[in-house]
Amino acid sequence: MTTVSRPSPAGSYDPATTTSGGLTGELARLEAQADLSFPEELRILHDLGLDPADGPLIEVGAGSGAVTRRLRAAHPDLAHTAVDIDADLLSHAAGCGAELLVADAAALPLPDASAGYVLLRYVLQHLSDPLPALTEALRVLRPGGKLIVTEVDASCWGLADPVYPELASVHAALARAQESAGGDRTIGRRLTRLLRGAGCTDVVLRPFATTNDDRPTADFAPHLGPGRLQPLVASGALSLGEFALAADRWNRFRANPDAYVMLLGLTAAGTAP
Repeated sequence: MTTVSRPSPAGSYDPATTTSGGLTGELARLEAQADLSFPEELRILHDLGLDPADGPLIEVGAGSGAVTRRLRAAHPDLAHTAVDIDADLLSHAAGCGAELLVADAAALPLPDASAGYVLLRYVLQHLSDPLPALTEALRVLRPGGKLIVTEVDASCWGLADPVYPELASVHAALARAQESAGGDRTIGRRLTRLLRGAGCTDVVLRPFATTNDDRPTADFAPHLGPGRLQPLVASGALSLGEFALAADRWNRFRANPDAYVMLLGLTAAGTAP
């Protein structure tokens, strides 16, 4: 691992307080999340023309390497640098075959025009100002290189049947907690405009969906289960009663053989001028 500075974790993401079980729980959640949606994300990367001959790929906000490992397995010949601001979190990506680099997304210690792809996956939603990270990504891309950003939008992120209207306040508390820490769970609707505003050309938007027609309902626990809510109880943003209600409704949903869930992700891509 290359450490060029000792930046502190920034933005609205803190791996130790994101889900139940602290860092250990978050490492498991990241693996489960990647396992759930990566096949669809990889399909989009291929549709966008991902080619090892056009590398290297710089994965900014790689975290524990959950997606890094899967990308390496799919494309072992693609030169790949995994970047994260959190050295402790990134250390869990050791041995994945990518170069590991501790750095801030807004200050990458990489030469101008040195990369063929920059990938930011679930990064922008945690930044109070996404523009510096996007500008820096374009700086390190060669002309014609691809900037690829994957995000969610809370307003259309998930569809579930049956619906539990009584959980609206619980979902709102999660969004408020991220917003108060400088994040934005509705950033998905702004991806194309953000890429154009940063200077990208040929901007496209590619949605992808994961449903329990293809995966067991229990596999959606990292997104729909109560684990994400437990830290909100500790911080006082959610009451014990609200947490108990959410846990009960998740258990009902998981046990319902007719329950349906669809999670929607958004990938936007643009070309470096």
